[in-house]
Amino acid sequence: MPLNHQKNHRGNILVVDDTPDNLRLLSVMLTAQGFEVRKSLNGKMALTACQMVLPDVILLDINMPDMDGYQVCQKLKADEKTCEIPVIFISALDDVLDKVKAFDVGGADYVTKPFHGAEVILRIENQINLRLLQIRLQEKNFLLEAAIDNLKAAQVQQIQNEKMIALGNLVAGIAHEVNNPVSFIYGNLQYADQYVQDLLHIIHLYQQECPQPSPKIAKIIKDIDLNFITKDLQTIMGAMYRGADRIREIVLALQNFSRHDESLIKTVNLHEGIDSALLILQYRLRPTPDRPPIVVEKNYGNLPLVTCYPSELNQVFMHLLNNAIDALELEKKTYLQINICTETTDLNTVKIAIADNGLGIDESFKSRLFDPFFTTKPVGKGSGLGLSISYQIIVQKHRGRITCTSSPGQGTEFVLEIPITQPHTNSKFPIQNEENQT
Repeated sequence: MPLNHQKNHRGNILVVDDTPDNLRLLSVMLTAQGFEVRKSLNGKMALTACQMVLPDVILLDINMPDMDGYQVCQKLKADEKTCEIPVIFISALDDVLDKVKAFDVGGADYVTKPFHGAEVILRIENQINLRLLQIRLQEKNFLLEAAIDNLKAAQVQQIQNEKMIALGNLVAGIAHEVNNPVSFIYGNLQYADQYVQDLLHIIHLYQQECPQPSPKIAKIIKDIDLNFITKDLQTIMGAMYRGADRIREIVLALQNFSRHDESLIKTVNLHEGIDSALLILQYRLRPTPDRPPIVVEKNYGNLPLVTCYPSELNQVFMHLLNNAIDALELEKKTYLQINICTETTDLNTVKIAIADNGLGIDESFKSRLFDPFFTTKPVGKGSGLGLSISYQIIVQKHRGRITCTSSPGQGTEFVLEIPITQPHTNSKFPIQNEENQT
C-alpha cells in the first residue's frame, strides 16, 4: 500500500471514536501538525471510509457501540486492501489484557487516555516512517526477485546457447565426416555390384564351356562351396546397399536436426524435424531386457511450411521425446506408446502434441515443470533444464504456448502451439524458404 504524499499534508489520518469531543480534539491537534484528518463516529463508517480512500494511519477507539475497536481492527486485517494500514488504539482501558488483545488482533501501537498530544504525534510519525521503510523494503525485494528471475533466465539462456553450439558443432561435424566416406562407399557399390555380376557371368560361362573341370579346380569349387557363394554374394551386395542407404538417411537426419548453418529464422517442414529426432532416438525405442519396444504412432496433419528457428525447435522435439522415453523406461506395461499428433488451428497456428502412456506426473509438480533446474528424475538422470529451455524457445522466442496435461497412471501429454508466421523486424536476417519439402 503506497503512502499518500501530497504537498499540503504529512499524512492521511482516520480517527475513529464515538465521542464527538474526542474527535474534535484529535482533529484540531493533528490538523495543526499538517496531517489531513478524516473522522468516523463508529466502526461501520470507518470501514466504509477506508474503502473509499486508504488512510496512512488509523487512530481507533476500543469502546464503541455495535462494533468495538477490536472487531473493526479484525475486519481491517482480514481485508487484503486494508490489512497493511497501521492501527493505533486509543483507549481509557489500561489493563494489560486489553493491550495484549489489541496487539493480538493486529494493532501496531496503543495509547492510553488521557493522552498527551506530543506522544500521539510521535507515535503517528513513527508508524508512518515504519510503513515507508516497509514499502521501500518491499520495493527492493521486488527488484531483487526480478533480478534473480532475470539472472536465472540469463543462466538458462546461456546454458541453452552453449548446448546448442556444442551440439550443433558435434552433430554437424559427425555428419560431415561420415558423409564423405559413406558417399564414396555408396557411389562405388553400383560399380562393385556390376563387377561381381560380370565375374559371376564369366564363371557361369566357364561352367558351360568346361563342364568337367580339372581335379584341382573341382576340389576348390567344393571347398569354397561355389554355389552358396554365388547366391550369397548377391544377398550381401543387397545388404550393403541397404546399410549404406541407411547410413545416408542417418547423416541426412543429423544434418537436418542440427541445421548448423540455419540458426536464423526460416520456413521449414516441422515433420522433418520430428522425424529426424525420432531417427536419432531410434536406439532408445528398441526393446530391452526390462521392457518391450516403444511404439511411436504418428498422426501428422497437413501442415504448411512454418516460419521458425528450426534448430531450436528440433531441440524442443528432442527434449520432449527424450522425456517421454524416460517416463516409459520406468513402466511395467506390456505395451508402451508415444503418440505424436500435428494439426493447424483456426488461430493461424500449428499444434504439436507429444503424449506417452507412462506413469504420469504428480499434480504437485505441474506448477514447477518449466522452472529452471527442477526435475522429477532421479539424481544424475536429468539437469532440470530441458523443459525450461523448451519453454523459452516456444513462448519467448516463437511467441507460442506450451502446456502439459497429465494424470497419474494415465500418461503425459505436452502440447506445443506456435504461429505459422513470425514477425521479422530485423532486415539483416531475411526469411528463407525451404524447397522440396516432403
